[in-house]
Amino acid sequence: MKYRFLSVLCTAGLLTGLLSGCGGPGTEFDGTNASSGNSDTLKLYIWGEYTGDEIIENFEEEFDCRVVMETFDSNEMMYTKISSGDSYDVLVPSDYMIERLLNEDYLQPIDREVITNFDLLDDDVVGLPYDPDNAYSIPYFWGTVGIVYNKNHVDYADLEQEGWNILSDTKYKDKLYIYDSERDSFMMAFKALGYSMNTDNDAEIDAAYEWLCNINNTMHPVYVTDEIIDNMINGTKDIGIVYSGDAAYILSENPDMGYYCPMQGTNIWSDAMVIPKNAPNPDLANEFINYVLTYDASYDNTEEVGYTSSNAQVAADVYGEGGIFEGNEAYVPRSDYELDEVFCDNAYLRQRLSELWIKVKAGGTT
Repeated sequence: MKYRFLSVLCTAGLLTGLLSGCGGPGTEFDGTNASSGNSDTLKLYIWGEYTGDEIIENFEEEFDCRVVMETFDSNEMMYTKISSGDSYDVLVPSDYMIERLLNEDYLQPIDREVITNFDLLDDDVVGLPYDPDNAYSIPYFWGTVGIVYNKNHVDYADLEQEGWNILSDTKYKDKLYIYDSERDSFMMAFKALGYSMNTDNDAEIDAAYEWLCNINNTMHPVYVTDEIIDNMINGTKDIGIVYSGDAAYILSENPDMGYYCPMQGTNIWSDAMVIPKNAPNPDLANEFINYVLTYDASYDNTEEVGYTSSNAQVAADVYGEGGIFEGNEAYVPRSDYELDEVFCDNAYLRQRLSELWIKVKAGGTT
């Protein structure tokens, strides 16, 4: 559900993709469905820049097949195509969107007999509320939303004392980046106020709206998407709201930056692999999902993308001594913290947050 630390390959409304294998690596996908139904073709729909350098090519070689990969830059963009009847073999949406796809009967069960690598998964990312038995989804990446801060300019004691409320601390006025995401922004507000980020109580939603309006109108934050990564690496602002994988990359590039998850709680997010009901090649889809869980494939993914691997051993190795993210505080999410939550899909909350977020950025009604 995140913008990734590498540039997204596609923009809303533009169909792009890569053909590898038979068509040759890097061949542009023209949007036709000529390969649908072929037993040697897998259609993958995934976030931009969300795979390792070798995983697709290695899968093609091992299974003597071709992978057609298209990318999306939001869960909602992906949902629009799926609900319009477009067919893919594997999708990689986020938790709340998986819940929505399940509720609207768009997914088929995973063949757990094929998923022989399930036991390699980190216990903290299996059995999540949207699919407690992992009957329809297999984790891909996971992480948190937190605060990247310049250790030279931001007092750590302020972070500990204020948590999300540091965003309204006037000593940091004009020094803030906030992610342009209504869900994550309202999450911060709900948590700062002591509410669940899945609340649909109108009074709590209104209070969160006022909290965000106050920040907008007094602190003058800049609302950003993926440009936050380079800007925080360059130290353009002192505080930024960032997804943990992007934060891990920022910290690896600029040692002056730190990462903090407020003790009021945050969003523990996960992206997972699912198979649509209209998948042309579900057998190969299950094989691909199982392959992604292998050590080599998972390592390739996390090394290139920077988000926490769902493979427990891979995550431990890259975070541990000698690992590419050794000691990087943003790489490994905290676990079992009672105030952290997973987003749930709620149509009423979804509609209200979308409407109110536009008003927040326009100056609100305070």
